[in-house]
Amino acid sequence: MKNLTDFALNEEYKHIQRLGDKLAELESLIEWEAFRPIISQIYNNHTDQGGRPNTDEILLVKMLVLQSLYGLSDPEMERQANDRISFRKFLGFPQKIPDHTTIWYFRERLIRSGKEQAIWDQLQTQIEVKGLTIRKGVIQDASFITADPGHAPADTPRGEEAKTRRSRDGTWAKKGKKSHFGYKLHILMDKEHQLIRRMETTTASRHDGQVDLSRKGETVYRDKGYFGVKPHASMDKTMHRGTRGHPLSIKEERRNRAIMRTRSLVERPFAVMKRVYRAGHMLVTTVARVNCKNLFSCFVFNLQQLRTINLPSS
Repeated sequence: MKNLTDFALNEEYKHIQRLGDKLAELESLIEWEAFRPIISQIYNNHTDQGGRPNTDEILLVKMLVLQSLYGLSDPEMERQANDRISFRKFLGFPQKIPDHTTIWYFRERLIRSGKEQAIWDQLQTQIEVKGLTIRKGVIQDASFITADPGHAPADTPRGEEAKTRRSRDGTWAKKGKKSHFGYKLHILMDKEHQLIRRMETTTASRHDGQVDLSRKGETVYRDKGYFGVKPHASMDKTMHRGTRGHPLSIKEERRNRAIMRTRSLVERPFAVMKRVYRAGHMLVTTVARVNCKNLFSCFVFNLQQLRTINLPSS
């Protein structure tokens, strides 16, 4: 019966394949099995004491990738994975699709164990192995990821004492005349390949200049929000900002325009994640949970960006 079912699914999928399946392209870009030993460490049923078998590790990672790519909630992810043939093909036609509770618990396990960072590091390792090293500088920027502040009084406890569904860790920040509540996603993208290399999530009130993702030996391009803060990078290409009584000189304005042409490239990842992945507003309530969501948004962006790159011949 299983063979007959597999045959029917593959026959059904052939029509989607003829129309074009971008998920199949994404699936072939990286080595998914490399994530298995990382994720298997979060389960304790491999000991002599045994335990209930866990859901396949790669299946769960791919579920989070699909969820980020299409901006789906956990329940909607479960429904779509059962309904869409392209989703099931990407997942390897599993006999059973994980339910939304399993998806939630898997993400929580990743957060508690810190393994989401190991998944990100493994992706970066695979990118490096493809020959896509940083050669022409990096660009850093940050963007607000909003959350629901709720309507409780200001003195109502937050953090672990919070009793409402509003964001526990979110903070207020003002940019220009507009106030934002929630978090910030800080990313560092390489200039040449426009892949996100490093990322960090903070609360909204954290100043951009307090987060430096650059490293020694790099050239970093940054906007005026980082002015006055020396980066770890060896070459600082931060835009100058005029101060009271000290307006920008013509030379500084020309320098800013030259930097802007490169720095503006970093706006694209934020636009894609917010408009396409619908990841600009979070319903999860802590920095750790928002960071995990942000990480998989960056993961998916890199996968899609890899589709556009002519990989170096080995």
